[in-house]
Amino acid sequence: MRNGMAGKTALVTGASRGIGKAAATELARRGARVLLAVRDAGRGAAAADEIRGRVPGSDVRVLVADLSVQREIRGLAGRVEESGEPLDVLLLNAGVYTRRRRLTVDGIETQLAVNHLAPFLLTRLLRQRLAAARPSRVVVVSSEAHRHARIPFDDLQGERGYSGLRAYARSKLANLLFTREAARRLRGEGVTVNAAHPGVVATNLLFSGFAPLRLLAPFLRTPDQGAATPVRLATDPELAHVTGGYFMDGREARPARAALDDGDAKRLWNLSLALTGETGQETT
Repeated sequence: MRNGMAGKTALVTGASRGIGKAAATELARRGARVLLAVRDAGRGAAAADEIRGRVPGSDVRVLVADLSVQREIRGLAGRVEESGEPLDVLLLNAGVYTRRRRLTVDGIETQLAVNHLAPFLLTRLLRQRLAAARPSRVVVVSSEAHRHARIPFDDLQGERGYSGLRAYARSKLANLLFTREAARRLRGEGVTVNAAHPGVVATNLLFSGFAPLRLLAPFLRTPDQGAATPVRLATDPELAHVTGGYFMDGREARPARAALDDGDAKRLWNLSLALTGETGQETT
């Protein structure tokens, strides 16, 4: 089997539907043990059953956690850590879109919390499991929407004026800055970190932000097509040592200039440490 994953473990967030479920299915087809991180237990169980039906004999497990809640992110990481098993792939796909400004139970704007801080915190918490599997890979699902954003460091949570679309674009830019800084910090540990734009995919997330696009659904990419680039980053031997990159349509692409700013990447990292209560625990 090309790019075989037999004996390896992959954790996929947002895996109950859309791109996450499609990526999890393909990873299972390639032989990986797949951990489905989902918010809703019922949808997670249904997704796991569907994957097992499509990939007989696959090892698929469901882990329930609301990634807008930092306590639940820590609980999810703790369950993976307690297994003692190496983690070969961490595919960070979960995302949300909110038209109006909403705060999580931690008092953080929801899109910032789920789309950026959850991947940031989960990667930090699973660092030892990833290092134990070296070489291992972290894949971040971002978006071309990042090209329309800048990070407002003096108003990171949109308190002075909120636009759902602007907040979403900023969170996708944050994904790329996180990818750049995490790749630098993990380079010596055998862990690569890359980001992917899946294309314009017919998913609930897309339609929640752009309802008129439902009319174009037959012409948009399917979740299986959208999962192709993230899966390549997670499995392709040719990319085993590539890190800090941004990929679309299966190839490396150049992101917006704002995504290449090392100063902003470090500044966002430090702010993210503070927002997740990780300040003082940084080692590199």
